[in-house]
Amino acid sequence: MLDALRAIILDFQESEPVTGVPRRLKMREIPGKAAVYIGVRRSGKSTCLFQIMKRLEEEGIPRQNFLYLNFFDDRLHGLRADKLGLVLEAYFALFPQKKNTETIYCFFDEIQECPGWESFVDRLMRTEKCQVYLTGSSATMLSKEIATQMRGRALPWEVFPFSFGEFLDGKGVESAGPYSTKRRLTIQKAFADFWEVGGFPEVVGYDRNIRIKTHQEYFRAILLRDVVERHDVSHPRAASDLAHRLANETASLHTVNKLTAYLKALGHKAPKLAVSDYLGWFEDAYFLFSVQVFDASAARRNANPKKTYCIDHSLVSSVSSGILVNSGHLLENLVFVSLRRAYPNIYYYKTKSGREVDFVLPAGSMDARHPDEGRRGRRRPEPRGLRSKSGSISLVQVSESLASPEVRKRETAALVEAMTETGLRSATIVTREEEGEIPTRQGTIRIVPAWRFLLELPE
Repeated sequence: MLDALRAIILDFQESEPVTGVPRRLKMREIPGKAAVYIGVRRSGKSTCLFQIMKRLEEEGIPRQNFLYLNFFDDRLHGLRADKLGLVLEAYFALFPQKKNTETIYCFFDEIQECPGWESFVDRLMRTEKCQVYLTGSSATMLSKEIATQMRGRALPWEVFPFSFGEFLDGKGVESAGPYSTKRRLTIQKAFADFWEVGGFPEVVGYDRNIRIKTHQEYFRAILLRDVVERHDVSHPRAASDLAHRLANETASLHTVNKLTAYLKALGHKAPKLAVSDYLGWFEDAYFLFSVQVFDASAARRNANPKKTYCIDHSLVSSVSSGILVNSGHLLENLVFVSLRRAYPNIYYYKTKSGREVDFVLPAGSMDARHPDEGRRGRRRPEPRGLRSKSGSISLVQVSESLASPEVRKRETAALVEAMTETGLRSATIVTREEEGEIPTRQGTIRIVPAWRFLLELPE
């Protein structure tokens, strides 16, 4: 194993990793804390590490000070917690002069593949002169494993697929306003591409057939590696059928009872508790997200149906049957992911008469934070059109088009009723192309096209 580790370390130091499109992720290294980057598989976490290395090299750090291991490497398959000490032994056998004299930058990719990694990293940070960067594909690294094992020595950051702003960066299109007619048309054309391609970095530039096949492979890999294998699922086919069902019904309401009945109708014997576990594990993998109704009572939030969204709207198009998913659902999914990238707490709103508003963001969630930043209370500037004058909550409705008088009336009525119940004087409707304002007795409803709305959100 020592020989293999030395070879892996040297192979990387002699390579030129692809750094890709610079990410707009406001991440900061904190001395004494490991930076942990978590997110869905293939979202670009490894590339984030390579971009950090490039920045460090530009600051004068020699490549020899980088210790990089990808725990998906089959040569590390036999490496377990009691053997992780060999990593340092192999590195310092190559560079003994650096021990305790220079800072070593340790980059461990997909470290959750090695059981027992937490105590090793904790010991590494206590006993060595180093800065540690980790990536992982499961949110349990954020909550259970890091909180209990790292003893406050880790700071987690979420990595999502490309935002629309990053997508524009990759195309070399300036996204900051104000917008001339020519640049606005360029951005609108790029949004049409983003609508088709989605945010996964690898598929940008693929033709349609290859993109669909790649998305489908992502879907299978997430289900197998991050759900079935990780949690030792006893009914893997039931979990797969449930995931496909939720993708087919993205942006729709569901209950655990109905989903359990659906699986039972397919012949699965997955109990209600197992279905509830599957939903939690999907979210752990940053794959499918469940959104609760906005209510002060946790019991009522849990009792009401939830809405489900996928990590990427184009992935939904690639894996769904197309029978139940329409472009309006996909637009709502796109808006959700963009909001979730910036705000950790998102709900839907149900008025007293039963009308629904797609998204409500409580005041606390309007602080654009990384997942662990809330307790420090740091804030970023709020995007125009989202924060209400009262500073309490913000209402966002999604409608592909308001051209139909019936649709316009329905969406407006839901928002006006929600504004009245919450005391808000403003709200937002996101559309594919339309823009303007609707004055109402309660306040102003802003109509904004999706491309502009996405660029106004904080990264």
